[in-house]
Amino acid sequence: MTGAQQPSVFIPMEKLLELVETLRGPDGCPWDRKQTPKSISVYLVEEVHELLDAIAAGDPAVVCEELGDVLFHVVFIAHLFQGQGAFNFDDVAQTVREKMIRRHPHVFGHARAETTEQIRQQWRQIKKTEKPSSMDASLLARIPSSMPALMRAYRISERAAGQGFDWHAIDGVIAKAEEEWRELKAELDRPQKRTDRGRVALEFGDVLFTLVNVARFAGIHPETALTDSIRKFIRRFEHMETAIAASGRKFEAVPHEELQVLWKDAKAEVK
Repeated sequence: MTGAQQPSVFIPMEKLLELVETLRGPDGCPWDRKQTPKSISVYLVEEVHELLDAIAAGDPAVVCEELGDVLFHVVFIAHLFQGQGAFNFDDVAQTVREKMIRRHPHVFGHARAETTEQIRQQWRQIKKTEKPSSMDASLLARIPSSMPALMRAYRISERAAGQGFDWHAIDGVIAKAEEEWRELKAELDRPQKRTDRGRVALEFGDVLFTLVNVARFAGIHPETALTDSIRKFIRRFEHMETAIAASGRKFEAVPHEELQVLWKDAKAEVK
């Protein structure tokens, strides 16, 4: 069919499950056969980060590929637990389906929740009824310690705020951020700062944590905001590298004053 798009072949989940079974089978791959849930989880985390990069880049084809990689590892881990007689992939799919229906009573039931804040409150209350035994632990202790620090800080501040421990308005948290910044500067000005890095680190951490709360009040996620800023910095730095390379010089040979001029040019060119 000239000029027409060829129809795609639908591959059901069963085929992916069969693939994992083959890889783990007697005639499969020795590497796949020796994997454990703990060992393969490292690769799952890596694949998730690659998926996030693909989503940020906005290329649907790459996103599709990376989603497949994540799905493969999820299926792989489910297969490992199936081998232990714990559960299979169908159990995973059914469990999450039931959970999502249960946690969306405003969609699948008769509850009313029209704002995102109402939905969040409803979600929290439903979670409490689902896992009453875990309610004995601290509300904040239930947040995974393995989360990246910036994401964990956001989740912790969000949960604390959900219990009423929060500022009344963004002005209050901005004032707190300015206070923490002054405390950090005072610590940096101490003569013994070089031998007491722990105190400096704590004050710096306080600044970051408070800024996370500023982001929360502003309605943005600090992880996403920082990722975008990093990406912007990289693009501008690469613009500088290109300009310097075109002049036949090495980056480290360019005087500091000229680097500042090149940086201004990069900021003007790369929005």
